[in-house]
Amino acid sequence: MTSDPRPPFVHTVAIPGGRLAVHTAGSGLPLLLLHGFPLDHSMWSSQEPLAEHVRLIVPDQRGFGGSEGPGPESIAQLADDAVALLDALHVAGPVVVCGLSMGGYVAQHVAARHPDRVAALVLVDTRLEADTPEARAARVDLSGKVGRLGQAIVADAMIPRLLAPAAGEPARARRAEIEAVLRRMIVAQPVATIQAALAALGDRPDMTDAMRRCRVPTLLVVGADDAITPPSCLQTAEALMPDARLLIVPRAGHMTPLEAPAVFNAAVVAFLQDRIGDRVHPA
Repeated sequence: MTSDPRPPFVHTVAIPGGRLAVHTAGSGLPLLLLHGFPLDHSMWSSQEPLAEHVRLIVPDQRGFGGSEGPGPESIAQLADDAVALLDALHVAGPVVVCGLSMGGYVAQHVAARHPDRVAALVLVDTRLEADTPEARAARVDLSGKVGRLGQAIVADAMIPRLLAPAAGEPARARRAEIEAVLRRMIVAQPVATIQAALAALGDRPDMTDAMRRCRVPTLLVVGADDAITPPSCLQTAEALMPDARLLIVPRAGHMTPLEAPAVFNAAVVAFLQDRIGDRVHPA
């Protein structure tokens, strides 16, 4: 296994209306990791070992974490932010774009809006379809509640559904640890950013036709116990995307990279070595 020749760095990058904080480590093929809602770059902490194989680029998206400025106006805006970030880091060639949940929606928009910047996709615990009217109404309701009651109401509403059921004391202890990490992330996000992101998520378009036309190699990953975007969502994506393969991870819910990091990391490395092997450092 090669060692990372460069220490991790934290950059700040100007974008219209604000600045993005981005953490980078490693070298070689760039792998852009886009976090879910309402989290920040630290949800990818268990993916730090991937820096032994690729160059990790892990931002706090607009309004989240250490980034400055208002929350997102749209998922398309977040996709354009991602490309502006790559430009600011002087990453000119195609990169691997990986996103979980909301980050998966952003990754799809990057592929659709900036296809020349994408070498491969990794879509994790996400879906191609737009919100149903019921889901959109639920987001509006949650936005009102967070405005009145604060960020903790979002954590209370979301965390029970984010993780797989735990059987046995070691699994329950691990779940409690992840729950605490998620709660710290959620309550640290600005209320205005959470509300803006809820509106952007509710307004996002259906990406089925766009992904049907997407011909880059794609790894689809979903937890077998994901209650938010169940395996059927990614099975649908696998059936229509021209060059996609699906991994269903046992005993994982909606946060597969946190719940099953060894499985997730190994799958990403194997996929990239198979499809883009000459730019991925070997184990």
